[in-house]
Amino acid sequence: MPESPHHGYRGEPAPSLGSAGTPAALTIAISREAGARGSTIGGLAAQKLGWQVYNQELLEYIAQEGAFRQNVVDTLSPEGARWAEDRLQKMLREQNLSQHPSIMHLARIILALGAQGQVVIIGRGAGCILPPDSTLNVRIVAPLNDRIAYMSQWLRLTEKQAAEEVRLRDSRRAEFIPTHFHRQPADIYQYDLLLNSSLLGEDSTAELIAAAARAKDAARGQEVISDQ
Repeated sequence: MPESPHHGYRGEPAPSLGSAGTPAALTIAISREAGARGSTIGGLAAQKLGWQVYNQELLEYIAQEGAFRQNVVDTLSPEGARWAEDRLQKMLREQNLSQHPSIMHLARIILALGAQGQVVIIGRGAGCILPPDSTLNVRIVAPLNDRIAYMSQWLRLTEKQAAEEVRLRDSRRAEFIPTHFHRQPADIYQYDLLLNSSLLGEDSTAELIAAAARAKDAARGQEVISDQ
């Protein structure tokens, strides 16, 4: 859901790839049900980690604006740029990515951010685009009644209007992922974490995401050491 993004371009060269040829730093990709407070939680997790966050609106804006898009790509090291292009071509060969120009632009932006790492990406199929070994893939859910109540409060809608807004947003997201990435967002086995924000609350959900990111990052570091 729209909110003021916590973000900023790095300006400095991106970290090089790890010895395994994957991004040295982890990325968090957040998928969420409408009204489950995924954008707010993603922002909180980014704050806890000191990372940048890119939400759906920001990603779409960058993908549509050539200058901004190039700015993101230009921050990559040569190794990072090759990794991003190799990943893109692999997805195309396996027919796991739509060749629609807007989706190709979006995928290149998300892969560029993933090559740098230490970012939280909310929505737009980031978990489908980025590989699991360098990504913490998170799904945030909540009971329908709670999501309707939150949407009603946040957008100042009647309960009936809020229910329709939740239905429309869920429907658009459910259509976007299968159409462009040939996956189903409800498939729980693709996620590292599946969190109920109604039971946990915003801060605890964000803390669990941050803790899981630290743990997965540490595990990746140990794997690199053991392989040497």
